[in-house]
Amino acid sequence: MDKLNMSRHISGKFNEELDAVRTQVMNMGGLVEQQLRDALVAIEKSDQELAQEVLQRDYKINALEVQIDEACVQIIAKRQPAASDLRLVIAIFKTIADLERIGDEAERIARVAMESFNNDQQEFLVSLENLGQQVLAMLRGVLDAFARMDLDSAFEVHQMDAQADRQYEGLTRQLMTYMMEDPRGIPKVMNVLWSARSLERIGDRCQNIAEYIIFFVKGKDVRHVSPESMARTVGRAAPDTE
Repeated sequence: MDKLNMSRHISGKFNEELDAVRTQVMNMGGLVEQQLRDALVAIEKSDQELAQEVLQRDYKINALEVQIDEACVQIIAKRQPAASDLRLVIAIFKTIADLERIGDEAERIARVAMESFNNDQQEFLVSLENLGQQVLAMLRGVLDAFARMDLDSAFEVHQMDAQADRQYEGLTRQLMTYMMEDPRGIPKVMNVLWSARSLERIGDRCQNIAEYIIFFVKGKDVRHVSPESMARTVGRAAPDTE
């Protein structure tokens, strides 16, 4: 608890409850990360069996969200947290909602591995996998930042989303061009396009979690603020806008 710079509590039980909830969040995050990793491997190796496992495991993420949600409600009801403790509970509420949605997106991505693609379409799967690795790095980074409530790491993950967006836009243009040249491949290519969209959304969810970490540490809501304002909040130099 000290490393999170939290205030001390008269009740040691309160500290234990907060630690237990944070541990559950990390367990949920680990499962979500595994889901995304397996979905990407399933696409890379055309492993339909692994893709099916991803689809079947999604219920575990949903169950964890419900458990953590209930635990947070109990903490609020019994402990009436204030200041940084309340911010932590709010950050947890929001984080698990985004993690659950990332799990849903991983499930959608896994469905692409259930399809078969010809040689010409394989290049799109490579581009999709490259985007996936960028987003997976964001997810790993933000979960690590959450575990340590690390302001600098959260800010770095937040900045990584711009690169993911550029990769997504490039892949989208590539897919659109292919569909115009060969309309017969539209149905399968559309599945790749929707998967790319899912990865882009996962990047956005990671950005959200980074913002919740900043909110907890600094006590300031940085959603929808300018890059310059966010940089000032975390004590970093303003990003290069060129």
